[in-house]
Amino acid sequence: MSRISILTRDDVPEAAKPTLDGIEKALGFVPNLFRLIASSPAALTAFTGLQGGLSKTLDVKTRERIALAVAEVNGCDYCLSAHTYLGLNLAKISPDEIALNRKGASADVKANAAVGFAAKIAEARGHVADTDIAAVRAAGFSDAQIVEIVALVAENTFTNYLNEVAKTDIDFPAASAANAA
Repeated sequence: MSRISILTRDDVPEAAKPTLDGIEKALGFVPNLFRLIASSPAALTAFTGLQGGLSKTLDVKTRERIALAVAEVNGCDYCLSAHTYLGLNLAKISPDEIALNRKGASADVKANAAVGFAAKIAEARGHVADTDIAAVRAAGFSDAQIVEIVALVAENTFTNYLNEVAKTDIDFPAASAANAA
């Protein structure tokens, strides 16, 4: 059971209701993560703004691959469950590829550089080496895209940490971190 209230649609603050309505329209339901964040309309607005902006970066497969790598590093079963589901059903990533992504890798050469770099950022809390930057650039990523990878790591770290603090009830098919943090 979640340690922080997962609010119902009727219980969320009025300021959060339009955002949750949009999420329900897009996904067909409102995941527990969003109902958790909705207890703070300011946090919900900030998160969905970041999420909306970053949805225009890279491609959906790379974004989901990064989310899986970061969730594995941070040991977040909720996010692993959500992004495994989204990876399979939205991004159309194969189960074998998802397994690689969780290890900070990809069978796709360019995606491998982004996912590996994202995992290093999460593991080292941003303290990456010059060679890490050089490797992601050599794979074809621009400085702007490197900033976007860092932003995606930050976005996913927020949800990983919040879900671990709250112990959010998983409302996706369950997946577990190999190295729970």
